[in-house]
Amino acid sequence: MTERCWIVNSRKWYRMVLPLLFTIHYSLFTACEEAQEHTAAAIYDRDSVSMMVSYGVNTLISDSGIIKYKIVTERWDVNVIKQPTRWTFEKGVFFEQFDQNFHVEAYVQADTAWYYDQQKLWHLRGRVRIRNVNGLVYQSEELYWDGLRHELYSNVFSKVTTPERTLQGTYFRSDEQMRHYTVSNSKGSFMTEDMTGENKNQESAPGDTTQQQSEPILRPQIQQKHAKTIQESTQ
Repeated sequence: MTERCWIVNSRKWYRMVLPLLFTIHYSLFTACEEAQEHTAAAIYDRDSVSMMVSYGVNTLISDSGIIKYKIVTERWDVNVIKQPTRWTFEKGVFFEQFDQNFHVEAYVQADTAWYYDQQKLWHLRGRVRIRNVNGLVYQSEELYWDGLRHELYSNVFSKVTTPERTLQGTYFRSDEQMRHYTVSNSKGSFMTEDMTGENKNQESAPGDTTQQQSEPILRPQIQQKHAKTIQESTQ
């Protein structure tokens, strides 16, 4: 009697445990398959990581034993894997140029900068400010400096300020010293002699080229409206 009861209980236990074992086995098998589906090739460091990353850079550069330049930046990345190869200054950059007496002659600053060493091309973006040895100040949001062609250019709004004049335009092109420059689609204020060439007592200013926009011609309806407004104001 006791043996028969054990057999009955064993069959009942088997019927209860078998579905549970099957569920656990299926869950483990499915988990293994999902893990295998999501495997991918390994990512190597040299695929994207910079060759050099420097933080808190504040260095002086000498030429023929004389200190001439200073570079200040929060972060300096040098990457030779990406094409084209480049230096990246994501946290901004500031350059200074000194004379023989260690006085500042010129400076360049920008919020972000890229230097493509193979093309010798600088790309400055965000609050670009430049001051040259002649006191000219350049301001824009973007500027390219081509070291192969020895020129600077920008296709966005630019402002050029000198001791004699102030010019603004949507296109800028200049030599590296910013002594001869072109400002297209420009507007600004300057001496009358700069336009007529009648000033005989002063030296001519550095050469520049400007293209002034004429005032737009008003439509007849607008002209009549302005004439009516002036007539009423005089009464």
